[in-house]
This record gives sequence, structure tokens and C-alpha cells, in this order.
Amino acid sequence: MLLIISDASVLIDIEHSKLTSAMFSLPYQFAVPDILYMEELAKRHGTLLQSGLINKRMNGELIAEAYNLRQQYSKLSVNDLLALTLAKSEKSQLLTGDRALRDVANIFNIKVHGTIWLVEQMLEYKKISLEVARLALQRMRDSGSRLPWKEFEKFLDQYEKKYIEVETK
Repeated sequence: MLLIISDASVLIDIEHSKLTSAMFSLPYQFAVPDILYMEELAKRHGTLLQSGLINKRMNGELIAEAYNLRQQYSKLSVNDLLALTLAKSEKSQLLTGDRALRDVANIFNIKVHGTIWLVEQMLEYKKISLEVARLALQRMRDSGSRLPWKEFEKFLDQYEKKYIEVETK
């Protein structure tokens, strides 16, 4: 099963949108660095572990690598760099809503996805309906998520057109 390392932002968006169970029913494993979990998720989003999130232990070497990268990529938080370092170490993909983290991941040839991709996967695997996706989008917007709203709406409109074409054939 494909392992995907996540930062906190996408997981928080998914929780706000009430898509957590749909996310963890996808044929992927989702993990975060243990330090990131403790600092950003444990207090308010602790149920993610019960849902299926894997809490990956970071060894001293990976932590040191993340701190060394911080000197070069000062716009990124240490926790973002821990997610990047873990994805690199695990040779896995990265799930993030942070453009700066996405840019640095591309430098390291790490395949990156975001919230829109994740919702697309839920639709493609029929874990949610288009109506649920639109409701989730609104919940993310209402919770203050910083997503590319026009891009998200365009994606849902295109998906709806594709879905309608398939239904009418």
C-alpha cells in the first residue's frame, strides 16, 4: 500500500470538512512525523490516530537533516521540514497545502499532492459523492482554510461535467 507523508494543514482541512473517514478508507497509508503530530495535531486532532493515521518516529539523523535544511529553506517550519525529510527517507509521496513546502519537495523530486488531489481520490474511489465534496469545500472555506478556491471549484465543476457525461452515455 502506498505510503503518503502529510503535513498538518491538509489533515486539519480534512477534519474540518468531515472527510476523515473517507480519507482513511482510501487505499493509501497516511503518516506524519511523531514530532509534528505531538506539536500540531495531538491536542485538537487526536482522533486521527484512531482513524488510521500513522505516527512515524523520527530518529536523530532525520531530525538533524530537517534542522540542517532549515538553514537553507528558512521560509519553512521545522515541522514542515520534518515531513519533507520523512517523505524523502521513506521514498514516499508528500501531502501538503503549503506552496513553499511543495516547491522544496519538487527540488528533491518528491511527488507532492494537496487537498484537491485528496478530494479527487475520494471521488474516484467512490468514497464520497460530488454533493459531499461540495459541502466539504464549503466547510473548509468556513473554517478559514487557505486553499486555491477557484481552482477547487473549477475542479469540482469539471468533475461534475465528466460525471454527467458518463451518466448520460
